[in-house]
Amino acid sequence: MTRIRRYHRPATIEEALELLARSEVTTAPLGGGTVLNGRPESLPEEVVDLQSLGLNSIDRDGPALRFGATALLQDVVDHEWTPPVLRDLAHGEAPNTFRNAATVGGTVGSADPESRFLAGLVAYGAVATLATSQGDERIAVGELLEDRTELDGKIITGVEIDVSGQGAAAGTARTPADTPIVLVVGRRLEDGQVNLAATGLAPVPITIDLDRISDLDPPGDFRGTPEYRRHLASVLGARVMSELEGSAS
Repeated sequence: MTRIRRYHRPATIEEALELLARSEVTTAPLGGGTVLNGRPESLPEEVVDLQSLGLNSIDRDGPALRFGATALLQDVVDHEWTPPVLRDLAHGEAPNTFRNAATVGGTVGSADPESRFLAGLVAYGAVATLATSQGDERIAVGELLEDRTELDGKIITGVEIDVSGQGAAAGTARTPADTPIVLVVGRRLEDGQVNLAATGLAPVPITIDLDRISDLDPPGDFRGTPEYRRHLASVLGARVMSELEGSAS
């Protein structure tokens, strides 16, 4: 088993980028530590702790709500500006002990295919800010999940959403305590457009179109076949749409 040989806690983003850019050693950014500590078989040689970079704030400018990369999931749950559906999804992500360690940036970076909160961010059209040696870049979280190479040599510094509109979510699990087999999250914009995202249908949370569910090729496992997952997506998606239409009337 690989062991972490060295721990770094830089004081600036520039220093953190320099540490991560080294080619002679495998290095990974450390947010809350829940992913790295949970996968000891794939530990890097060195870690770069981001906790001293001042990225833990939650700020709002009109409808734009920005979560700093090291803001905790529990901070998201507790904050008055967080849309109710995202608050519920972050709360359901894991027990309290996990939420007080896991970070927003770490959740995006780990790309957990069953992350409820991550599906919510995709539905809300979240945009991540990435620090690079050439300056900041912005990329939709959905696009970042599709192409993980976009993170190479970069650091997630924040995630921004538009809090206007209404949100809803529906999922099906084997028991109330289980992670949903399929979860659908929707956001209705003020112009009536609805964005849907889901877990359980692909290797990462994805946006979905209810008219094209049959085109999807979900992974099958002991919890459900691909056919069953497509069926759940259709049923749950219709339920979310109905709730959002009701909230608009």
